[in-house]
Amino acid sequence: MARDTTFTPTLLGRSARVTLVTLLLTGLAYPLLVTGLAQLLFPARAGGSLVEDGKGLVVGSELVGQGFTAPGYLWPRPSAAGDTGWDPMASGGSNLGPTSAKLRVRVVAEVERLRRENPAAPGPVPVELVTTSGSGLDPHLSPAAARWQAPRIATARGLAPDRVLAVIDETTEGRDLGFLGEPRVNVLLVNLALDRRFGAVTDGGGTPGQASTR
Repeated sequence: MARDTTFTPTLLGRSARVTLVTLLLTGLAYPLLVTGLAQLLFPARAGGSLVEDGKGLVVGSELVGQGFTAPGYLWPRPSAAGDTGWDPMASGGSNLGPTSAKLRVRVVAEVERLRRENPAAPGPVPVELVTTSGSGLDPHLSPAAARWQAPRIATARGLAPDRVLAVIDETTEGRDLGFLGEPRVNVLLVNLALDRRFGAVTDGGGTPGQASTR
């Protein structure tokens, strides 16, 4: 026997009630519950993982990279987010593949620049320092890429390289839960640690909390 599928006012009322309940549960109650639990259990993370400097001023987020160009700071990997990079409103990669001539030209130019500006750096230029991340806002580097820059930072600050390496080692983050991901360093946190220990760099090119491009 075929079911009666005639559209009636009763059916319309039931549909409206189901829609309203679903909207309230999934569009209001559930987001409020999750947001409330996050604020209660992980307030710093829920608030954006904001980072403060020594004066208590918010200078950025642990989750969003910034550009640094002053020789006394750790430099991040390049950014393709926005026209000049590091634009959080235009997160994205360069979309250049391994066979791209444009990518090859840019990488060669970056390698030459990094070698010129890091004459005492050990070994070849780390690949991550000449390639952009998928988001263009990656806040991390591998410990190897950070340590590669230590001689330049030490020279700019008038320090022994071992003192810069010690800061990098102290701020290196391990694998999540001991086995997920790889060890890494947060560029902003390293630069803030350098400023706290050795004083701020005043020769321009981006201070912690002030993104710049090159």
